[in-house]
Amino acid sequence: MRDTFVRALMDIARQDQRVMLLTADLGFGVLTPFAETFPNQFLNVGVAEQNMTGVATGLALEGKIVFTYSIGNFPTLRCLEQIRNDVCYHDASVKIVCIGGGFCYGPLGISHHATEDLAMMRALPQMKVMAPGDLAETGLITRIAYETPGPCYLRLGRGGEAKIHQDALNFFLGQGIPLVSKGDVALLSTGGILANAVKARESLAGLGISASLHSLPFLQPLDHGLIRDLAQSSRLMVTIEEHSITGGLGGAVAEVLAELPGPKPPLVRLGLRQGFSSEVGDQEHLREIYGLSPDAIVQRVKATLPMEKKEARIHAV
Repeated sequence: MRDTFVRALMDIARQDQRVMLLTADLGFGVLTPFAETFPNQFLNVGVAEQNMTGVATGLALEGKIVFTYSIGNFPTLRCLEQIRNDVCYHDASVKIVCIGGGFCYGPLGISHHATEDLAMMRALPQMKVMAPGDLAETGLITRIAYETPGPCYLRLGRGGEAKIHQDALNFFLGQGIPLVSKGDVALLSTGGILANAVKARESLAGLGISASLHSLPFLQPLDHGLIRDLAQSSRLMVTIEEHSITGGLGGAVAEVLAELPGPKPPLVRLGLRQGFSSEVGDQEHLREIYGLSPDAIVQRVKATLPMEKKEARIHAV
């Protein structure tokens, strides 16, 4: 995702000299093409994320469209006060880019596990929160962030993600993206875990359980209409995120469902439940531990799907 982001941003920067990219002494090699092509639109502020955010705000208030770039929790939690007081309070056009959301930097431990960032960013006034699910979504969302006034947060993978959408995408800020539109179970995924959600849906189909699948790359604003529709047509709703279930996609969907009148399907929130992600290992190892592997997703759906529907499926077979 990070290479796709850099290429998309370079295309934008060629057309608009207001675009600037700031980094806190990270991204060597990855950001080199941008820095060499647009030396007047690039600034390395050193290991000083708080200062980077303040500088970005000043540039934005002078008419620039500024992207700040760092890894994991560094561009968010390390400078949360500056994001709140400088960027959001002034509604500045600063686009905060996190490379390595979730467990991308799993071997480096808890300091590099970005598992609360979506919740923190969702809570900030003015902030738009974006977590694309694959390379195709990343390219379009980079442009949406550029075109959207005010603060934005882009949560990206580290690299190696697949291109899941094979057809050209055309979606707008706040819209969910259907991969499979209908099913007894509604799978809702945000961020780079989308590939595991795709595999889980295929496995469920092999077991005779139909599941719709939607990518939700926007947590703020959230696609309330899609959630309302799925609540009426689904027997079970499942959110899948490489993040704490508190305040992330699971929390956001739960908020919408709580305010809907009438009966609603059960909601299963898959992600980190309590405590820190204290395990260390590569991304897939940690996904397995925290119940985010394709098989773990399937097992949770099977265990939670209303019994009368499971029995109907068995008799039908």
